[in-house]
Amino acid sequence: MLKENFVLTIEKSIKENWNKHSLSDFQGASFDYNEVGLQILHLQKILEKTGIKPGDKISLIGRNSANWCIAYLATISNDFVTVPILPDFLASDMANIVNHSDSVFIFAADNLFEGLDKSQLKNIKAVISLNNYALIYHQDETVKQQVAEAKAEFETQKATITASSYQFKSVPNDHLAVISYTSGTTGFSKGVMLAHNSLMANIRYAQNNMPLKPGDDIVSFLPLAHSFGVAFEFLFPFSIGCHITFLTKTPSIPILLQAFAENKPRLVLTVPLIVEKIFKNQIVPAISKGLPSVLIKIPLLKRIVYKKIHAKISNVFGGNFHEVVIGGAAFNPDAEVFLKKIRFPFTIGYGMTECGPLISYASWNTTELKAAGRPVDTLEVKIDSSDPENIPGEIMVKGDNVMLGYYKNPEATSKVLMPDGWLKTGDLGVMDKKNNIYIKGRSKSMILGPSGQNIYPEEIEARINSLKYISESVVVERNHKIIALSAPDVDAMKKDGISNEEFLKLMDGYKKDLNKELPAFMNVSEFSLHSEEFEKTPKRSIKRYMYS
Repeated sequence: MLKENFVLTIEKSIKENWNKHSLSDFQGASFDYNEVGLQILHLQKILEKTGIKPGDKISLIGRNSANWCIAYLATISNDFVTVPILPDFLASDMANIVNHSDSVFIFAADNLFEGLDKSQLKNIKAVISLNNYALIYHQDETVKQQVAEAKAEFETQKATITASSYQFKSVPNDHLAVISYTSGTTGFSKGVMLAHNSLMANIRYAQNNMPLKPGDDIVSFLPLAHSFGVAFEFLFPFSIGCHITFLTKTPSIPILLQAFAENKPRLVLTVPLIVEKIFKNQIVPAISKGLPSVLIKIPLLKRIVYKKIHAKISNVFGGNFHEVVIGGAAFNPDAEVFLKKIRFPFTIGYGMTECGPLISYASWNTTELKAAGRPVDTLEVKIDSSDPENIPGEIMVKGDNVMLGYYKNPEATSKVLMPDGWLKTGDLGVMDKKNNIYIKGRSKSMILGPSGQNIYPEEIEARINSLKYISESVVVERNHKIIALSAPDVDAMKKDGISNEEFLKLMDGYKKDLNKELPAFMNVSEFSLHSEEFEKTPKRSIKRYMYS
C-alpha cells in the first residue's frame, strides 16, 4: 500500500491551487479550483442527505465535461464508489450496468437519462443532472425534500469555507473507488474494481515522470469513463494544479485540432488512430511527390525536409507540448519509424483497465523503437516464457496498480488474478535486458500457424493499414487460411476518383507485395473488401470476435 493517499492528494491540490483555473468545457463553462472544491462539497451534502452510505455505488453517465469530473470527485472523495459508464453504450446496456453494479444513485446527462427505461432502475433513489445538478428523478417525495435541505444548508455554510479550512473525510487507500465496465474486444463486459491505491499509483508515477507543472494546460478528449482518459487527462493534471479543457462531444479531427490550437496543451495524450490519420493524410503525401520526395533522398538536404515536417506536426498539436503519449492500441510501424527519424517527441505507453491503467512508459527521449516503455515503479512485470527476451509469452503484472477483481464475478477473476497476486494481462510480449516491453499481440487473437508458428494478427494489420486507400483492417483465420478484411478509406478514394472495382484490383497487388514481406506461414490468402467501418467498442477497439 502506498504512503501517498489519493483523497488527501486531491484535497491538497484544491487547497494549494485555490484561485487558479481548473476545469473548463471547450467553448463553455469554466471553474477555478475553489469553485470545483465547493461544488464537490455541495454534491457530497446531497448524497449524504439522501442516505447514501460509505461503499454505496453511484453511476456516472455522461460525456466529458467539467461537471462530470466534479461528480466523480464528489463520489470517491467521500468514500462512495463511482461507476463511470461510457456514453456510447446502448441504453439497455447502461441500465444493465447500473443494476449489476448495485448502484443506488445516478449522475447523468439529461439526454442520456431520457433514453433509459426508468422501470428497470429498481434500486435508484435519485438522479442528479450533470447539466445543472438539478434533481431529475426520484422514487419518493422525501428525496426531493432532502435535496432541497442539502442545498439550503450548503448555501449557508459555503461562505465560511476557505482554502485553509477546506477538508475531505479520511478515506484509506485500500477502499474501493471505482468499478469500471469495459465492453472489451471479447464482447463480454466485466466490472473492474479499482481501489484508491490503484488510482494513486498511476497519479504518483505520472507526477514523477511526466512533464507537467502547475498552471499548464491540457486538452481532454479521450473518454473519461475509460481508465486511460480519466487517469492522465484528468486526475494526474488536476492533482498538480493544471487547467484542463474538455471536449464535451465526440471530437471530429477539425474540432480537436481547433482545441489544440486555442489551448496549446503542454502534454498530449492520444490514441494511435489520431496520429496515424495525420501521418497518412498530411505527411505521406508531402514526402512522396514533388521536390520534398527528391530532397529526402539527399542526406544533407533531407534534414531540411524533416525539420519542416517536424514543425508542421508540432503545430497540429498546438506547438507548445513537451511530449505526445500514445496508448490504447498498436501503433502503425511506418509512422513510428518516420516520427523517430525526425525526432518528434512522442512515446508509446502500455496499460489496461485492470491496472488503472498504466503498466509501462518511457519518456520520448529514452524510449526504444517499437517498445511500449518500461514497467512503472509500482509494478513487477514478467513474461511467461522459457526465453522472455526472444520467445513471446503472456505479460504478467503484480503490484499497487492491479485491480481487486471483477465485481460479482469470482469465476472471471480467478482466470486472470492468481492467488499470489499476479495478473494475467492476456497480452503477449517480450522484455529485453533493459526492461523494455515489446507487445506482440493479444493471446486470444493469436493464430496458430500450419507448423505451430505463432501468428499475431496485429503485426499484419499494421502493415495493411499503412497501405494507400485502406482505412483499417482485421486479420482472421478461416478454413486454416489467413484472411484480411479491409475497410476502404472512402475519402481518399473519392478524392482520387478510385472506384470499388479499381480498389479490388489494387488489393490483388497489395496482397502480392505484402506476402513478399512476410514469412510464408503468415502469408495472406485473400483480401476481402469490408464496405463499412468495423464495429468498435466505445474505446474504439475493433470487436474482433465479430469477424473471426
